[in-house]
Amino acid sequence: MRHCGVLGDPIEHSLSPVLHRAGYAALGLDWSYDAHRVSSGGLREFLAGLDGSWRGLSLTMPLKREAMALVDEASELAELGGAANTLLLGEGVVRGDNTDIPGAEAALRERYAGPVGHAAILGGGATAASTLLALARQGCRSFVLHVRDAARAAETLAAAERFGGLEVSIAPLDVAPEGDLLVSTIPATAQTPDLVAGCARVPVLFEVLYDPWPTPLAASAGDRVLVRGLDLLVHQAALQFEQFTELPAPLLEMRQAGEAALRERLDEGT
Repeated sequence: MRHCGVLGDPIEHSLSPVLHRAGYAALGLDWSYDAHRVSSGGLREFLAGLDGSWRGLSLTMPLKREAMALVDEASELAELGGAANTLLLGEGVVRGDNTDIPGAEAALRERYAGPVGHAAILGGGATAASTLLALARQGCRSFVLHVRDAARAAETLAAAERFGGLEVSIAPLDVAPEGDLLVSTIPATAQTPDLVAGCARVPVLFEVLYDPWPTPLAASAGDRVLVRGLDLLVHQAALQFEQFTELPAPLLEMRQAGEAALRERLDEGT
């Protein structure tokens, strides 16, 4: 049996096991995929404990940037973003990749086909960097990062500089965003009524969270275009699945499993 898994802290909320297991079931693969709580600073030890049956790892916060110092090889996208959400294991080599960037592109274009000239991003962490680069690859050249602490956006600014040709500025989180599209990477608990009201004029909303769902921002979308966190999760997971298994990902089955799991969580919460 081949083994894969998702690492992070917190990790209990992750739907990655649901998606990947659904993919294995659809293709008849006798593979395992589990969630493992690994805190900041613990990735090296976890990797050292793996045997040859392990094929791939998905990484979530706070490990995406930590991973870059531990991989033997890094893809161009991982280098560009300064973060790896995917580790491919084999023959004693750990290869890092970033499927968040193309996953965000696919999620956006699935819901919205129009141009994006100016985007606002709430937050400045690794996911903010990935979505910024995804939008840049789709032609967006102007960005404002809305953050509580400008220093925490330094690595995202560095990623934008590596891409080149982008105009990126910093604004406080309580300044109402403007533009063609708003990306939110901040926790649902930070989405205060005042913040949500200030975001109402942006016509396209990309909410990267999927749990809890809907977030206050997602709930306020109304008839605006809404790119969901589950859209991003499914597309980046499908790209990981294909790297791990070397088989085409059953996207429909993976999405249906994720949607069913979210509905179940919503029902349990009511």
